[in-house]
Amino acid sequence: MKKLALLFCTAALLLVACDKEEPKPTPNNENNGYTPTYPATAEVIYNAVTDIDGNHYDAVKIGAQVWMAANLRTTRYANGDAIPEGNDSDTVPCRYSVSQTTNQYYGFYYNWYAVMHGEASSGANPSGVQGICPDGWHVPSDAEWTQLTDYCESSSEYICSGPGEKIAKALAAGYGWRPNDVECTVGNDLASNNASGFSALPAGFYPGTQTSYGEYATFWSTTESSEDFGSAYDRSLYYGHATVARDGHHKYGGLSVRCVKN
Repeated sequence: MKKLALLFCTAALLLVACDKEEPKPTPNNENNGYTPTYPATAEVIYNAVTDIDGNHYDAVKIGAQVWMAANLRTTRYANGDAIPEGNDSDTVPCRYSVSQTTNQYYGFYYNWYAVMHGEASSGANPSGVQGICPDGWHVPSDAEWTQLTDYCESSSEYICSGPGEKIAKALAAGYGWRPNDVECTVGNDLASNNASGFSALPAGFYPGTQTSYGEYATFWSTTESSEDFGSAYDRSLYYGHATVARDGHHKYGGLSVRCVKN
């Protein structure tokens, strides 16, 4: 009887653990991470690039640009230099782990100093900053992010409804986001997300991981913000919004990175 009771307890614990497990993208060994569900209309380039750590990334063509379809998860620069793990408020290049899940799926957070790898701020299009990206790819400037969002806002298949700026769902992955009841927000009807194939994951940001995971996808640009040279422009998606936000983020903070093909 004791053994039987123990078996029932173990099974109950396993069920509780399963209920609490965070949703993860479908594993794909070939891609060393995950394969998003791309829409049939997306121009996907499978295994488009491999970083120095051997991580493979799909890419997607959106307008005239080719973007990585997954967050960067390298621990080294293309020249082999290590990107060390860091602490809050570091002003030296460093990365931070996404503690809620594996970096295999959601990538690392990197501060702006790590992203730039010693290169100067750039607002050009293209940025001309390889920075943390693999050979043949570069970190997007604020202008390149604007090119992406402008293209999506001009394409009816990427607009949810109403004003053209409601494009966040078209860039967001169809899983992992906190649910939201408001129509056209990223968290509403996840099955209708990701029309572009960009597949933005809600990895959040650092510091603030505990409260931002599942709610935000935030990405660096190479462009310092004009209001405060201690910050640089980013782009972010939020589960409760229908638009893509442009803000300045402190350079020591950890955000996700997407690279653009040269």
